[in-house]
Amino acid sequence: MSTKIETFRQRDDFGPFDSNIQFVKQTGVLSREAKILEIGSGKGRLLSHFFKQGYDIRGVETNREYIAASRVLFGELPVSAVDSEHLPANDESMDIVMSFDVFEHIPDTDSHLREVHRVLKPGGYYLLQTPNKWTNAVFETFRWKSLTAWKVQHCSLHSFQELRRRCEQHGFAVEFYDIPLVNDFFRFKVEAYLGKIGLLLIKVINPDALPLPLRTNFFITARKQGREL
Repeated sequence: MSTKIETFRQRDDFGPFDSNIQFVKQTGVLSREAKILEIGSGKGRLLSHFFKQGYDIRGVETNREYIAASRVLFGELPVSAVDSEHLPANDESMDIVMSFDVFEHIPDTDSHLREVHRVLKPGGYYLLQTPNKWTNAVFETFRWKSLTAWKVQHCSLHSFQELRRRCEQHGFAVEFYDIPLVNDFFRFKVEAYLGKIGLLLIKVINPDALPLPLRTNFFITARKQGREL
């Protein structure tokens, strides 16, 4: 394994943090009164960002090592360990649920969406970011040097229309957002796994200039059908 790849894997800001924050702000749904749940808090960077600004937010995470790391990096955070799709929240108790780079790792996304729908109040929002099935499959094939090995981790990749249909089937109204993704983190990741050729490719074909269905990642709000927040 190259030094650059190992460095990338050890980063505390795994994921396009700046783009995720921009997306959350652009939705305009955040408020100090909202009760917020983040699914897959990882090492706590985004959870810490909003918690320390005074938002009523808590997180859940399956990886105990990540929870321990979050305490080292950001101090005590309101994050709980979970072992299944079940969310530790009462029915219709949340105004906003968030997940970033999580959906593609969940084997049973139908159960996941049912749980999100259950805990959201009518009119509540699920803010979701997940890689595009078609672009990510190509990248992960080169990354793993295998046509199939990557599918163990990225078992639930969706295309633009598949993601829309899946959410709509579970009672959500879906809106896709135009969020730039090519930043320092994105370039670092591409160079780590694809080298200088990867950097050249994103100069020739800027992912941020592609139509939304062809973007490398999707940013969506899935609003639970019902009365307004």
